Amino acid sequence: MEIARTRRAAATEARRAQIASATIAVLAERGYAETTFEAICEHAGLSSKRLISYHFSTKEQLFEAVVGQVTADAAAFMRPRLDAATGARALLEAYIRANIAFVAAHPGHVRAIQQIVYNHVPVGGREHDAAIGRLVALFEDGQRAGTFRAFDGELMGTALRSAIDATADRVVNGHDADHCADELVEIFDRATRAEPS
Repeated sequence: MEIARTRRAAATEARRAQIASATIAVLAERGYAETTFEAICEHAGLSSKRLISYHFSTKEQLFEAVVGQVTADAAAFMRPRLDAATGARALLEAYIRANIAFVAAHPGHVRAIQQIVYNHVPVGGREHDAAIGRLVALFEDGQRAGTFRAFDGELMGTALRSAIDATADRVVNGHDADHCADELVEIFDRATRAEPS
């Protein structure tokens, strides 16, 4: 009985992930207005749009799953780079470079999120708040160690996330990712660095 329940749960998660991945692709290729359940079914090779509404009762729930999938993919991509960094300044640099590298490697993910944001779909708030919270913790650790100067960590985290999001648009549109990452690293290193005593 327990094995059957585990298999059903795994099959449900796999189907939800398949639908979310297809939605990312359709949003990126066709835009928000043309991301219909029919278009998602066609892209995913599903027999009926009822398979989507079975797993996601509203389009907002589906887009929340898309944000969750993009966040999970970004975290998996970035984790090795972040784990290799030692010290607050190195971690800040790794965070910026890993974000921009993810954007360059996954432009469809970025376009999908942009379509959701530009069309004012009220999803992704928890992921955004969690991202800012992780940056605040990084800044506070660096301030305690004397690596970073005193500043408002939440404001700096919001500025950094906003800068990365704005730069993502440039990278997706063909700007050199390494150059963009170099500039952001320089800007935020200067903004956060403690002056030598």
